[in-house]
Amino acid sequence: MKNKHLGSSFDDFLEENGLRAETEATAIKRVIAYQIEMEMKRAKLTKSAMAEKMRTSRSALDRLLDPANASITLQTLERAALALGKNLKIKLA
Repeated sequence: MKNKHLGSSFDDFLEENGLRAETEATAIKRVIAYQIEMEMKRAKLTKSAMAEKMRTSRSALDRLLDPANASITLQTLERAALALGKNLKIKLA
């Protein structure tokens, strides 16, 4: 019996099932949330202090740091980067 998926990649599987965009967005969000958390720890910033620097609420920061919540805006990412003394760089690859 011949397996039609033999030799195909995981990306092909996700694409065929309409899951690639959602899966990639979740993966990217997890990485961004992790990077922000690590930079906050490095800078010894509490969530309250970070939210204040971003001029946002603590609950908005919690949504940004939630790896499962993929709905964030570029403006929120930019404010987080600036609050950490970083630049936001986004590119298509």
